[in-house]
Amino acid sequence: MTLAAEAFEKGFDVVVAAGGDGTVNEVINGLMTAKLAGRPIASLGVIPAGRGNDFAVSMGIPGDVAHSIKVIAAGQSKTIDIGQMIGGYYPEGKFLGNGIGFDTIVGFEAAKLPPFLSGMPGYLIAAVKTIFLYFKASKMRVVMDQETLEQPCLIISVKNGKRMGSSFKMTPKSEPDDGLFSLMVIDQVGRLSMIKLLGKIMSGKQEGHPAVKMPLTGNVQITALTGSLPVHADGETICEKGDTITAKIYPKQINLIVEG
Repeated sequence: MTLAAEAFEKGFDVVVAAGGDGTVNEVINGLMTAKLAGRPIASLGVIPAGRGNDFAVSMGIPGDVAHSIKVIAAGQSKTIDIGQMIGGYYPEGKFLGNGIGFDTIVGFEAAKLPPFLSGMPGYLIAAVKTIFLYFKASKMRVVMDQETLEQPCLIISVKNGKRMGSSFKMTPKSEPDDGLFSLMVIDQVGRLSMIKLLGKIMSGKQEGHPAVKMPLTGNVQITALTGSLPVHADGETICEKGDTITAKIYPKQINLIVEG
């Protein structure tokens, strides 16, 4: 994080995050800390070398390492939005590139699986297991710029990118430079319906389902009215049993190197 914050001042035009979503998040936090302090920052390049690489895929960065290096060498970039969430283990705030998920129990279950079940297979198994173990949806209040939802929520996703869990297209129409979060909110449904819905999410065809809402907003506050909030951001656990999380978008903050 410190190296990323100081990169430009030390003569580097580009700082490269070689790793997964957690590595990218560290670099983003360094760049944004410097930028909001009024200091110039380097552009961001990404070599996707993690397990999920959801940020890279969401932003259109090639998944092949050799290809992504060629993209960085070419130096074409676009300016992307960056989110910030406040709450849980980060009362002072944490920046994020891909998004926030209020479904961390799935991640906890995936972590219990053998190492060979990583990526999409592990996440899918964990998701199905979670549906049967933690089926009762907590009631949430979701306060956005233009509307407020107060309902049971099996899943809430607040995204700047499109994907999570390697293959789940939570917000397939999300644009990382439109100044808005894309949300996916799923109401209480039956177990079988949720399993079918997971298939729709994997193909990005969940919009229009009666249990799914997909609003846009620049600011959001999510509060657990019953139960609690298990939360992750860019793959990192934010809290296991939180009560309120707030997030806002900072439009067009970081130059991300992408394929021209």
